[in-house]
Amino acid sequence: MFLNTVLVVLTDLMAQLLGNALFRRHFHLLLSAVVMFGPALSLWVSQYSVFAKRTHFLYRMFLRSGWGWTCIFVGSFIFLLSFSIRRSLSLSLRHLTRLGVAGSLWLSFRKLLDLLENATGSCYEPLAPTEGGPAASLANGQPLLLLREGESKSGCLRAGMVWRGYEVSEDIFLLCLCCLLLAEETAVFGPYLKLGGASGAPLRILFLFCVLLLGLWIFLLLCLLAYFPQFPTQLLGGALGCLSWRGLYQGWYRLGPSWYCPGRPGFGLLSTKTERNGEAS
Repeated sequence: MFLNTVLVVLTDLMAQLLGNALFRRHFHLLLSAVVMFGPALSLWVSQYSVFAKRTHFLYRMFLRSGWGWTCIFVGSFIFLLSFSIRRSLSLSLRHLTRLGVAGSLWLSFRKLLDLLENATGSCYEPLAPTEGGPAASLANGQPLLLLREGESKSGCLRAGMVWRGYEVSEDIFLLCLCCLLLAEETAVFGPYLKLGGASGAPLRILFLFCVLLLGLWIFLLLCLLAYFPQFPTQLLGGALGCLSWRGLYQGWYRLGPSWYCPGRPGFGLLSTKTERNGEAS
């Protein structure tokens, strides 16, 4: 009983926050400010921290499969919420297609970014310092690089050499897109609760997992910006993530549900609930 009360209080508070119009209107601005000024945190963080290592558990467990974690929790929440309201499998699948569209966009951009890096990059072989050689390394301690023509990125990396090209941070792009997607999809829960919708423990637990996942993505975003600052590749990745969100949720999905558009989160769900309340009164 106590745990259920805690669950209800926590989910109600988070639903009010994520469903607040002010939060929804300015969350992308907050995220943009984090991406722009987050690298300044590198002046205060310690490079001996556990988060300064790419082999940390959080990076290996969550960052490398970030889209999968987002799909699992957000997809489960969307399906359970929509199906509990309308009991319509087709409607639930229509709302789930937003994840499919975002996933296709993510994979397409990954492919394009990889092609861009391959087209604009070159392969370099690090030169080991010769014993007693004065010009074996640069003044800052970095090894000299010898250009190797005709190498592809995959072959270059397999040979243990260095590939330098025009990069856009895929990690920052993915984290920004997932954060904005989570904020959009979970924002429906607040208005749903205000309308008196049924909210059992499974639905509330899924919503809480989505909120925790959103917090984790923001934390990992700050870690990458603070411990591994890369300007302007991270800024470009964040900009691409925000533009993808704006094109989908602030552009295409506003056209309304049709054969070519899944519609915005909550469309056909909250309106139906309002109509039912009106009929009951």
